[in-house]
Parts: sequence; C-alpha cells; structure tokens
Amino acid sequence: MKGSPALPRSETEPMGVVTMEAQGSLRRHGGRYIYEELRKQILTLQLRPGVQLDEVSLAAQFGVSRSPVRDALARLVSEGLVTILPNRTTLVTPFEIEEFPNYIAAVDLTQRAVTRLAALHRTERDLVRIREANAAYVRALGRGNFQEMSELNKAFHLEIARAGRNPYLTSYYEKLLGEGQRLLHLHFDFIVSSAKFGPPDGDHDEIIETIARQDADAAERASHEHTILFRDRFLEFMKQNLTKSISVL
Repeated sequence: MKGSPALPRSETEPMGVVTMEAQGSLRRHGGRYIYEELRKQILTLQLRPGVQLDEVSLAAQFGVSRSPVRDALARLVSEGLVTILPNRTTLVTPFEIEEFPNYIAAVDLTQRAVTRLAALHRTERDLVRIREANAAYVRALGRGNFQEMSELNKAFHLEIARAGRNPYLTSYYEKLLGEGQRLLHLHFDFIVSSAKFGPPDGDHDEIIETIARQDADAAERASHEHTILFRDRFLEFMKQNLTKSISVL
C-alpha cells in the first residue's frame, strides 16, 4: 500500500541464525521451510513492513540455492505479504496508516458476505469445525501465545468462509485475513489488557450462535459489529501508542 505515514519499521533488520535443527528441516523441506519461516517473521513483525528481501542474501542465510528462496517469495507474494516493485525490488508489503479505512471497508464487506453465506449454507459438520476452531483460539488466548492466536483467529474465520461454499470469496478473504494478522500482532497486548473493550475470549460467540440458528441477517450484523470492534481497538491502540492524529472512520 502506498502513502504515508507508515507503520514503524527497520530498513535493515537481519534474519535470525538458522539453528542445527532448522538446518535439518531445511534440507528435508527446502522452499516450504523458508516460506514458513519468512511468513512467521512477517506476521510477528520480526520482519517489518517495507523491509527489503534480497534473494541472494536470503539464500546465503538459509544455506540454499536461490531457487527455493524464489519459490517461497512467490508464495508470499500470492498471499499479499510480499510485494515486488516495478524495478524488481522485493519487500515485505508495507501497510500505510492512511490505507486503514480502505482495508477495514474491504474486510467489512467480505466478512459480512461470507458470514451470511455460512448461516445460509452451513452443515452440522461445518458448525462443529467452527466451534472447534474458536475453542482452539480461546485456549491460545489463555496461553498468551500471540503467534498461535493470530493463526487460530484466521483459521476460525476461514472455517466460516468455507461453510459459505463460495471459493472466490474465501480466497479473497484469506488474503485480507493474512494482512490483518500483522495488525493483530501489533496490538495483541493492548487487546488482551484493555478494560475499555472487554476481554477478547467472547468476541466470536455471537457470530457462532447466529450461524447456528441459520439467521443470515443476524449473522451479517454480528460480523459487521466484529469488524467495527477490531477497527476501534486498533485505532485506540494507535492513538495511545504510535500517533496522535488518526482519523476515525
């Protein structure tokens, strides 16, 4: 995303040292391991938005040829987490604060659509998977594992999308959720500790129950309210921690 101001970042943040255990995994899985490691570092902001990713340097750091690195980067590009500029520079996709309203608008429309479809088309098995995904998220929340929480939050919402039986919407929604994982990680401490918005362990309950009742209108409303809660938490965090001048949607 273009524009300014951007989320804070470092231009030259180094990758961590590859451990002996990781080297063994790397030999076995190559590009998949590199993809998973880079993805984890992007989502947890170890690799900040805007940081350049150089194939040669990454190949040297991982001790592999450029081919598996190129494959890993291509997969990250497809998820919207990495961007290739016209001059062929590769970088962690920036997230500009001024684009946040556009991001929220896209999430809101897509999330309302997939949740409404889930209420209309879900099966009992879908409902079990949705409840199980949310239970796993709540358990991770109790452990305070932010990386696990962001992955399981995404998994919960994707179970809803799959229950809606529209792969086009699900694919686009997955990309939006991937971008949202970085924003979640940025302010998870604030989410967990904020008295203003209440604890996040019940955030999904109303969505689940409206889908269970197959009440499409209520499911869409609950989904919209969930998006607004995410928006308000993030804006409050930004106002308190990063900037004094963020326009509220």
